[in-house]
Amino acid sequence: MELLLFILKNCPYCIEALKWIEELKDENPEYSAVKLKIIDERTEAELANSYDYYYVPTFFYGKHKLHEGAATKDKIRRVFDEYIKLSSQQVPATE
Repeated sequence: MELLLFILKNCPYCIEALKWIEELKDENPEYSAVKLKIIDERTEAELANSYDYYYVPTFFYGKHKLHEGAATKDKIRRVFDEYIKLSSQQVPATE
């Protein structure tokens, strides 16, 4: 299952989060294996509206929200770690 990241193209917090994601992938090979689907909520509004969040960037594992709003590199690291943990345990995405 993919890690979903909802963004807005011109959101400064989203731009920063995308930069940190690349840094984390460069620093830790395990993070490069994270299946990340980036969803611009303006271009994929129907999909975005089917999830329960208000702020971007927001990360979901299935319907399980892992983070919402302004992030730090450390918070994104925790999202990746949680995703790896959940996906390795094959936790249902609806939890």
